[in-house]
Amino acid sequence: MGNMKIKAKEKNGIVKVKVMAKHDMLTYDQAKKKGKEANFITHITAKVEDRVVYDVSTSQFWSKNPMWKFKFRGNDKGKKLTITWTDLSGKSVTESKKIK
Repeated sequence: MGNMKIKAKEKNGIVKVKVMAKHDMLTYDQAKKKGKEANFITHITAKVEDRVVYDVSTSQFWSKNPMWKFKFRGNDKGKKLTITWTDLSGKSVTESKKIK
């Protein structure tokens, strides 16, 4: 299993996306209690080819293994959707899924 589960489906020119990222999302408080460094996803970008369709900064207030949805306009059936997230430690994960 990868670090993300991605579902992307286009209907009538709208692409609906669901993503689940595998991440502990340790807040500052949780990390302090566990004697670890805080670490959570801080930025997410989604692209279809070279076009950015979603770009967001996130915070420590997302749950462990966060799930989120977004949608965008485009006739992109069959094209590749690429999602990248970066966390506080600087680790970056990129995964792709073909839009159905």
